[in-house]
Amino acid sequence: MRIGISCYPTWGGSGVVATELAMALASGGDEVHVISYALPTRLQLADPRLFFHEVVVPHYPLFEYPPYSLALASKMAEIARHQHLDLLHVHYAVPNAVSAILARQIVAPLRLPVITTLHGTDVTLVGNDPSYLETTRWAVVASDAVTAVSEWLRRSTCEQLGVSERPIEVIPNFIEPERFERVRSGAGARRWAQPGEKVLVHISNFRPVKRVMDVVEIFLRLRHEHPVRLLLVGDGPDRAHAEQRCRAEGCCDRVTFLGNLQPVEEVLAGADLFLLPSENESFGLAALEALACEVPVIASRAGGLPEVIEDGATGLLYDVGDVVGMARGAAGLLADPVRHRAFALRARRSAVENFSEHRIVARYRELYERVLAGASPAPPRG
Repeated sequence: MRIGISCYPTWGGSGVVATELAMALASGGDEVHVISYALPTRLQLADPRLFFHEVVVPHYPLFEYPPYSLALASKMAEIARHQHLDLLHVHYAVPNAVSAILARQIVAPLRLPVITTLHGTDVTLVGNDPSYLETTRWAVVASDAVTAVSEWLRRSTCEQLGVSERPIEVIPNFIEPERFERVRSGAGARRWAQPGEKVLVHISNFRPVKRVMDVVEIFLRLRHEHPVRLLLVGDGPDRAHAEQRCRAEGCCDRVTFLGNLQPVEEVLAGADLFLLPSENESFGLAALEALACEVPVIASRAGGLPEVIEDGATGLLYDVGDVVGMARGAAGLLADPVRHRAFALRARRSAVENFSEHRIVARYRELYERVLAGASPAPPRG
């Protein structure tokens, strides 16, 4: 197949998953054309079947807000026509799905099915804004097939956009098991730790929804019971607040801010716990990557996280904001090496058995074949 994939090129989960999917499809023999305004952070172009096309947005004095969605649609139509694409698979509804449907109309009568994958904030935050609600709803309804990364997101989409009649298939995010296997024997997180320290890791974009201050508070409670070090990976608006809190508590020597560091498995491997107390997560890709590295997860019982983390087996789930409970649960795991090891082994097994690349990419390929054959999408699972 010749597949066009459009995504945001940033560090967020939607761009990461789209990039990993593109590379996996190319590795499996498909010709894949990635379309975005910049090279995605994880995209490696070593495969001769994988191509990148940059969307250039013209800047004219007339445009106070450069029309990226139109430039994207034009680039999609151009690539579809000249590279003979079989379909477009867009990640994130706004504006990618809208642009893809416009491109589909531009190249008519050529057939160009559009598959839209919803990742979370494109529906729950951006798409639900009155400024975008109607176009987001239209894009979801007009797509040839729609997927969501969790059952929670599928339900939320139907409720918030009022599209309960629109079939939405749940296809979760995935990991490449071998990629995480390769780092298990390395130093990983231990490179930043002193002998005897337990290592806690958090990875996010430091937006308020990630509740980074809760991460710091959990660490502050744990430091009175265990010698612990906190590694914070990522950047964003709440980083300065977290740094200020650490300075006020005089614990900067035990907290390391690593910024946007890739690959994340080089930090996750060897860690003792992963902290993700988010207010909401449509899936929780960072949590899945931690599980793949044999790192139990302490997280909030929110959004799609319970579909990734098995409470009491691969991690511990608590109500949003329950810093006391999360700190207590983390302390209990750190104090019991046998129980911690059992959690770690189950974490890796769950990630490999339920979310491995070959399993999930095969589901996307099967969806592509159904859409190309003109068949209706399968009913949602779960």
